[in-house]
Amino acid sequence: MTAQLSELRKTVTVRPGPRVAFELFTDRMGAWWPLETHSVGHGGSRDVVVEHGVGGHLVETLADGSTCVWGTVEVWEPPARLRFTWHPGRPEGEATLVEVTFRAASDGTVVELVHTGWDRRSDGVSARSSYDGGWDLVLGRYATSAG
Repeated sequence: MTAQLSELRKTVTVRPGPRVAFELFTDRMGAWWPLETHSVGHGGSRDVVVEHGVGGHLVETLADGSTCVWGTVEVWEPPARLRFTWHPGRPEGEATLVEVTFRAASDGTVVELVHTGWDRRSDGVSARSSYDGGWDLVLGRYATSAG
C-alpha cells in the first residue's frame, strides 16, 4: 500500500469582497478559466459553467455543442465555501475533491483552494505534480479577472 499523497493548497487574494469573489468563481467561470489549455476540449471548448447548489455539475461545452462533466457540487455555501468532485476527462470513480473557501480580508478576499484525493487516481503522483502548476495558472487567471 502506498502512502497517501498530501493535499495541494493554493491561495490568492482578490480585491472584491467574498460575495463578488464567490460569484466570479461560480457564475463567470467560463470568462476566466483557461479553456485553451486546461480543458477536455484542448482549445476546442466554448464554455464552462458551475450549476448552482448541491448536486449541480461543473460542465464544459465543447465547440461541437457536446458537453463533458468535470465534477459534482457537494457543498454550496455562498459566499463562503464551495466543494466539488473533480474528474475532467477521467472516470467518475477516479474523482478527486476540490474545496474553495472565500474569507474576507482587509484588502479584499482570501481565496483558498484545497485539492485532495490523489490516491483515487491510478496516476496520483504525476497528476498531483501536474495540478500543482496547473492550479497556479488557473487561479492566476481568476485573480486577474477579479481586478
